[in-house]
Amino acid sequence: MFDPPDQSLLIPWWPKFIVILGAFLTLTGGVLAILHPAMMVSSHDEINGAVRIYAGYLASRNLVVGLMLISLLLLHAWRALSQLMILVAFIQFFDVCMDCIEGRWMIVPGVLIIGILFLLGSKRLSGHPFWNSAAWMN
Repeated sequence: MFDPPDQSLLIPWWPKFIVILGAFLTLTGGVLAILHPAMMVSSHDEINGAVRIYAGYLASRNLVVGLMLISLLLLHAWRALSQLMILVAFIQFFDVCMDCIEGRWMIVPGVLIIGILFLLGSKRLSGHPFWNSAAWMN
């Protein structure tokens, strides 16, 4: 008799945009780590076997996270997407800490903003901030 409204219509465009932007950046980082790891370090740093191993691990993780962001968005799996967005946000916050420790001050604001946007998008998708247990329950 009464069909509930399509949930995808209730989700505004901006969380979707954040997911697409974040997925693009994450996938790009993964591809660069595989194809040209020298782009991820200073020009005077040596690219040796150990760097290539860690670049491979970074690439595999980035590619999976980026593909999952896109997949969950396309599947309209809002709760799972919201939870993955929280994970991505905290990855960004830990990256900010590492950037500060290592003195990469120029990228700190951008990485911090991406993390904050992911938390805000997650809150919008789930209807609750991540510290509220309702964000994690059915």
